[in-house]
Formats: sequence, structure tokens, C-alpha cells
Amino acid sequence: MSEIIALTACLTPLLSRTSLHHLQVVVLALLSMNGRVTMLGLSRWAEAGGSYRTLQRWFSSGMDWGSLLWAVVQGHLLDPQGEYVLAGDEVVVSKAGKQTHGLGRFYSSIAQRPIPGLSFFALSLVDVRQRRAYPLSVQQRLPVTVGERVKAAPKRGRGRPKGSKNHAKAAPVLSPELTLLETMLRTLLKRMGTLRVKHLVLDGFFGNYPATWMTRACGLHLISKLRHNAALYLPYSGSKPRRGPTPRYGDKLDYTTLPQTACVSAVTEGNVRVETYQLTVLHKDFPDSLNLVVLVKTQRKTGKRAHVLLFSTDLSLSAVQLVDYYSLRFQIEFNFRDAKQYWGLEDFMNVSEQAVTNAANLAFLMVNLSALLLQTHRQREPDFSVLDLKTHFRARRYLTETIKSLPDPPALDLISRLWHRLASLGGIRPPAHFQDAA
Repeated sequence: MSEIIALTACLTPLLSRTSLHHLQVVVLALLSMNGRVTMLGLSRWAEAGGSYRTLQRWFSSGMDWGSLLWAVVQGHLLDPQGEYVLAGDEVVVSKAGKQTHGLGRFYSSIAQRPIPGLSFFALSLVDVRQRRAYPLSVQQRLPVTVGERVKAAPKRGRGRPKGSKNHAKAAPVLSPELTLLETMLRTLLKRMGTLRVKHLVLDGFFGNYPATWMTRACGLHLISKLRHNAALYLPYSGSKPRRGPTPRYGDKLDYTTLPQTACVSAVTEGNVRVETYQLTVLHKDFPDSLNLVVLVKTQRKTGKRAHVLLFSTDLSLSAVQLVDYYSLRFQIEFNFRDAKQYWGLEDFMNVSEQAVTNAANLAFLMVNLSALLLQTHRQREPDFSVLDLKTHFRARRYLTETIKSLPDPPALDLISRLWHRLASLGGIRPPAHFQDAA
């Protein structure tokens, strides 16, 4: 319990003494327990002061989870000299029943179809050097009704309407997803204060003008992906016509014959040749130029080609940086995996709005706390995993309860050997010092 108290000391200004104590009890129970993470399971593994009714009251109390997540990252995981980007994505968890707040049908990439469940949108701070993501903001996304969906403006006919004048592109109408994301971004950037982050990485669902406009309005540059058949144009490079304005759009980009002058690198890995092209292009839906990177993969034996279009509003990014930053977006998927598999994001059975919010954010707080605990163990055992961490705390709990039931405490060397023996059961690998002793 002492190390949990030390880890959560940074939360003292944000929580009352009682709430902080209950959080510490819940964190220790999460680290020790096995099986489904529910309030009943937590109450069975919690130490003194963690009854079911107490946990029920705690899950119903309001907490500023965004500040709690940031306090842990800022106090323990942040490198002031580090390089960071923000990454965002949606996670869908399956839920049955009819009473859970925000229950609806959301598309699950795992099931490859819409499923009944809950949807949460998360923003994580990604350390470029360490290549790890730390959740900073989690908000539930409510199901969108038909009347709330943004209807696309009707398309006009071909050609320029008579009498129309040049004007700046109007601000788009944001969808409910983008409205939620904008609120989260503005709150998070204000909370982060002096930590300057320039780029926001989102998946291909947000590779459109409204998402770009929203990101730029928040003071960030967007990195995302376009459709493989996006209509892109090279800037006009010809001579000025004798009459009329200079055209803005040049030749349409042909992905089968990309200009060799734009080729940045070409690497052959086994039977696959990967070519990287970087160009500054225009899109008729975007008012500004885009920094485009085209990754072309060719099967050397069959000649089949496939390409991926990555883009950014930051024209100063190199191709290597753009591809690297976009690949770091996948680190947030590891946050989702750990939150579901170990910390109860898939298991909780709360139904009220506040309890659902607390259960989801608690799972992501545990992602940050477990990352901090793993750093200590991986200094001696680089392959130490979350499963080993939970086995470590569970063995300590079993040993503590066993010693309490003995009439006399055993010798210290016997306690050490018992603890190492218990810690070797259920984990992926025994502790290194136990292996040496064996």
C-alpha cells in the first residue's frame, strides 16, 4: 500500500482525503484481483474501508478525471525535454441491457459491425522517443439520432454560378463527433499549459476538411489519412495566361505514375518494394495546401500495387516524420487493450451517468499508473508485463493474509522465499531474482 500512496500523492490537491483513500484502496484491489472487474469483485479484494456500499458511493461521486490523469502524467511520466504529439481515437465496449447511460449501437472494428454497447473518445499524449501513449482525456460519446446528424449541403450544378464572387471558404458545420473532440481539445490544451504540442494524429475517419478546420482552430496541425482515390492536384506551375486569373490547380495526381522527383526513398523488404513519395498538393475541399506522403507497395513477383495517402497541414514535416507520427497513433490502441483486458473497461456493470464515467476513467487512470509501476520493474526485468505486475501484487496479498492468520510471524528469509514462490505462479515469467536462486 505504501507505494500506491506514493504514486497517488500528486492527486492530493485534487481529491478530498476520503476520496483519495478510497481511490488508493480501489487501485490496490485492481492490481491484486483476478476475474471480472466489477464493484462486487473490487469489494471482495479491497482491504479495510472498501465495502460494497462504500465503493458504490465512491463510484457515484463526481471527480475531475481529466485533471487526475494529467496530474499522474505530469508528476511521474513527463519529460520536460521530450517530444510529444497528441493522438485521438474511439473505443467501443460491448454492453447488454437497456438501462446503461449512453447505450446504443456503435461500429466495432474488432467485430467488424455495429454492436450494442458504449463508445468513448480518448486523447492520449504520445512520447515520440519512448513510443508510449498516456491517456489524458476520456469522454463518453452518446448515440446520435437521425435528427442530429449533419446533412451535407446540396451539390450545385457544374460550372461557376453567374455573378458569383471569390470569397474565403466558409467555416464548416461540425458533426457531433467533431464538436465533442473540439471541446476535449480546448480543455486539454488549457490544462497542459506550458507543454507545447504541435500535432494531432487521427485516423482516416477524420481525413476531411471539417476535422482539419477544427484542428487548426485549436492551434494544432492535423496528421491523418485520405482515401486511396482522393482527387488531388499539383499546384499550377505553368505561365500566367494572357487573360483571366492564374489557375490554382495544375495536373491531377495520377497514383500509377507518380513523379520520380518526389521519390524520397525506396526500400525492398523480401518480396515487397516500398516507395515513399512526398508532394505538396491541393484538394478542392481544402482551402490550403496539404503535405502529402504516398506509400506505394509493390509485389515484385506479381506486380500488384497498393498505396496509402498520409497528409498533414504542417508543410514543414518531412516524409519520415509524417510517417513516424502517424504510426505512433497505434500506441493508443495499446491503451485500449490494457484498459479492457486488465482494468475493467469491458467488465464494469454500472448504469448511471456518473458511475459509467468513473468506471471508464478509472480504467484509463490504471493504464498510466501501471505504466509507472512497470518502469520500476523493467529496470531489472525488461520483459516484465502487466500480467506479471498483477501476479506480483496478488502474491503479496495472499502472503499478507496468510501471515495474519499465523499465531507467530515467520522468519524474514521464509517470508521472502514464500513471496517469490507465490509470485512465480500465474505470471508469464518468474521474477529474475527467484530464477537466480533456483
